Amino acid sequence: MYELQVENMSCGHCVNAVTKAVQAIDARATVNVDLAQRKVRVQSAAALEKISGAIVEAGYPVTGSSTV
Repeated sequence: MYELQVENMSCGHCVNAVTKAVQAIDARATVNVDLAQRKVRVQSAAALEKISGAIVEAGYPVTGSSTV
């Protein structure tokens, strides 16, 4: 599982955009977004770099990440 610090998320649209971006990389990924903490937890077989890159491409800066 990965935990990423993601900026500029503020609403349900942001949650959907981030979730779709991750699931475009891994359709089986589980994505949990905490808007208040600006954290995204992802359970995926894909590499952290690919997940992070997809979120950045969707327009949301990733300012930190770790494997949990």
